[in-house]
Amino acid sequence: MGERVLLSGNEALAEAAIRAGCQYFYGYPITPQGELLEYMARRLPEVGGVFLQSESEISAINMVYGSAAAGQRTMTASSSPGISLMQEGISFLVAASLPCVIVNVMRSGPGLGRVRPSQADYMQATKGGGHGDYHVIVLAPASVQEMADLAVEAFTLADKYRSPVMILCDGILGQMMEGVDLPEPTDLSDLPPKPWATTGAENRQRNLVLASPLTDEELIALNEELKDKYESIQTREARWEAQSLDDAELVIVAFGSCARIAADAVLKVRKEGIKAGLIRPITLWPFPNEAFHTLGEQVKSFLVAEMNNGQMIEDVRLALCGDRPVHHFGKGGGWVPSTADIYDEITGIWRRRGSP
Repeated sequence: MGERVLLSGNEALAEAAIRAGCQYFYGYPITPQGELLEYMARRLPEVGGVFLQSESEISAINMVYGSAAAGQRTMTASSSPGISLMQEGISFLVAASLPCVIVNVMRSGPGLGRVRPSQADYMQATKGGGHGDYHVIVLAPASVQEMADLAVEAFTLADKYRSPVMILCDGILGQMMEGVDLPEPTDLSDLPPKPWATTGAENRQRNLVLASPLTDEELIALNEELKDKYESIQTREARWEAQSLDDAELVIVAFGSCARIAADAVLKVRKEGIKAGLIRPITLWPFPNEAFHTLGEQVKSFLVAEMNNGQMIEDVRLALCGDRPVHHFGKGGGWVPSTADIYDEITGIWRRRGSP
């Protein structure tokens, strides 16, 4: 690892992305990801990269398309309303099998909303917010260190699967400051070749990057390829963190900032004899179904804690196939739970266990 420094989550992600070889960044200002854009504007020219503030989020995602088609490591970042504007472009990137990284530092909604942190874009990110049958890999950091680590991992996965990768975090993680061990810079000469890239055809057959195949048969074949790719990603790339699951009878499921709060609540209720544990999905897509399939029979129920009106709870229920009850604790609009809030919810469920 490189040096340890004190940075905000937005800054840590930006610096790590540059060290991972990101040379092109396009974006439009919006809170609470503004520091990420500002950091890129300052640092990328220092390392010979290109920063361009676009006239809109729609322009930004299409600029990403261009640089990605040329085989460059490229990134954009925005917050919830801006990501909504990018959805058509993201679908085009998938259709063209172009690797890139997209960062969503979520704010509260719906509509313009407010700048308070939120986790209300879970469905949009994990189910494919644009048109067509597609997914993007979705990574959910829970610390400033993970903002940096997953930035590096995002570029690796994007190149490996020739797919957009989204880093989904909330405004708390974007704004908070923690010590972070920055990665060593990536040697770009060590990266795998990209023979498909449009880098000029003077000494080879020309490449063509299409936003859509030219025939019905080719489009059906593309969808079959995407389906096979997604099945491979689901098998190989699901990631999660577990806490106190060996004897847990009540398992809390949370991601991002909410998972950190829930982890503290689990420690507190454990001291009172309540057998609680925690599953923290790190990949929101693919969702870590295996984390639930390997739990012991002693687990009786689940509590999904999230900063929205109930979105990840659907994936938890699907992972369990309706086998055990799943409770939800969350609110939309910028509500952030405290440790005491989740503690009260856990103890309430524990007291009611066994009741009809």
